[in-house]
Amino acid sequence: MGETRSDGSFSHERPSRDVAIQDQPTPDLDGSGLPNSELASQGNSVLIDPGGVVVVLGATGYIGGRLVPRLLDAGYRVRCLVRSPDKLAGAPWREHTRLEIVPGDLEDVEAVRQVCEGAQVVYYLVHSMIAAGADYAEQDRRLAANLGRVAQLAGVRRMIYLGGLGDMGADLSLHLRSRREVESILSGSGVPVTAFRAAMIIGSGSASFEILRYLVDRLPIMITPRWVKTQTQPIAVRDVLRYLVECLSKPETAGQTLDIGGRDVVNYLQMMRLMAAKIRLPRRWIIPVPVLTPRLSSLWIGLVTPVNSRIARPLAEGLRNPTVCRDDRVRMLMPGPVMGVEEAIEAALGKQLSGQIETRWSTAGKIPSDPEWAGGTVYQDRREIEIDASPQEVFRVVRRIGGDHGYWGSDFLWSLRGWLDKLIGGPGLRRGRRHPDDLVFGEAVDFWRVTGYQPDRLLSLRAEMKLPGEAELKFEVESSGVGKTKLTQTARFRPLGLLGICYWYAVVPLHYFVFQSMLSGIRQEAEQPAD
Repeated sequence: MGETRSDGSFSHERPSRDVAIQDQPTPDLDGSGLPNSELASQGNSVLIDPGGVVVVLGATGYIGGRLVPRLLDAGYRVRCLVRSPDKLAGAPWREHTRLEIVPGDLEDVEAVRQVCEGAQVVYYLVHSMIAAGADYAEQDRRLAANLGRVAQLAGVRRMIYLGGLGDMGADLSLHLRSRREVESILSGSGVPVTAFRAAMIIGSGSASFEILRYLVDRLPIMITPRWVKTQTQPIAVRDVLRYLVECLSKPETAGQTLDIGGRDVVNYLQMMRLMAAKIRLPRRWIIPVPVLTPRLSSLWIGLVTPVNSRIARPLAEGLRNPTVCRDDRVRMLMPGPVMGVEEAIEAALGKQLSGQIETRWSTAGKIPSDPEWAGGTVYQDRREIEIDASPQEVFRVVRRIGGDHGYWGSDFLWSLRGWLDKLIGGPGLRRGRRHPDDLVFGEAVDFWRVTGYQPDRLLSLRAEMKLPGEAELKFEVESSGVGKTKLTQTARFRPLGLLGICYWYAVVPLHYFVFQSMLSGIRQEAEQPAD
């Protein structure tokens, strides 16, 4: 793991091994850090049998929705208790042959009993912070107690829980204290528990990470509470998922409470500045002050970001607590590389490690059950039109875009945009295109690059013009009846900072003239009789 230096940078040195281990509801450890003889004597009894059922509670949540497909890929049979099965409708693994979805609510003890019947392992990835409001801690205790009783009676061999780091004490936030209470209740159920404790999880969709992302993206100057100097050891979501899956095949992790973190120990100020650099924003001016309460912080977060203040407040309260791993036993039990902060942020922001923008940035990292605010701000202008022509005829017109052919109207606006782009160092419209009727993946078209090409179905273009953000223009063609076609045109824009947001709203009034005239021009050209 890393350590913060006095100059504000961070290293990858591990802390001393004499760090005191406190508040560990785990069996006594010998010098090796492995379970004592009581747990070791259970041997393979905590291992899952071939064909055994693994239950995931919280399958529509941030971690659960990413864990289920990994368990399926690993060959396990998975059963999920889901209050709203419709949330999984868009999941590509929804119809997997080894997946069973049980409709029901965790508050319904009978539903919990049904989903645990015959199961060997239960993942508990539930937190009531959103659903229960101010009473979330009490609801968390009640749900955990119900599960513990049901799991013990059902003969569940093992439970796996993901909680939070932070030393118990009077200053521990209610959010982190609730996580610790749930861990204690599950551990007292009589069923062996593997409890992982993590700090901030770095990944697209993680609420704490998204709050920092939006603050950095939208505020060039920030007045912040003192928590920006709090030390934390964040972990990449892919490393969390590796531990959650791998522990199933490691009986020695049963009955253990394991701190998990990335390579680096940093503070939130360092994370925010690093994030600004990775988003390609100017250095953020961050001014810590001692007077902002968690309530004021959460209201400010709710105003500046799309994350609800009901979620933001308990998270903001938790940011004041240091969340650093006290030992690295997990690396002895489940060895393997873990990401550092910089690498994890790059992955979460949807970038390749080389720093290049991913071709499909618009879907990087998100899954169907993620909240709308996951993945950062993406603006969209989507339009459809019905055309009296076949999909082949329509696509033949669409693929002529740009070059000498132009953009089916608003030529003055396109020429002006090209001239401005050239003026500030962009490619402008002078690149034209290689062939008037033919396109291939990766080639340039004026100030666009072809990033998606499926004949008679899809054309996707990424903007290479100078912009305070990343832009994409996509055309999708599908049959809507005999001799009829539906053409969908989607413009997406991911702003970089406040300037990017202002840019989007400045050009929105022009979209009707530019994009609607494009669709009308495509329809007119496609419906013309062939010469």
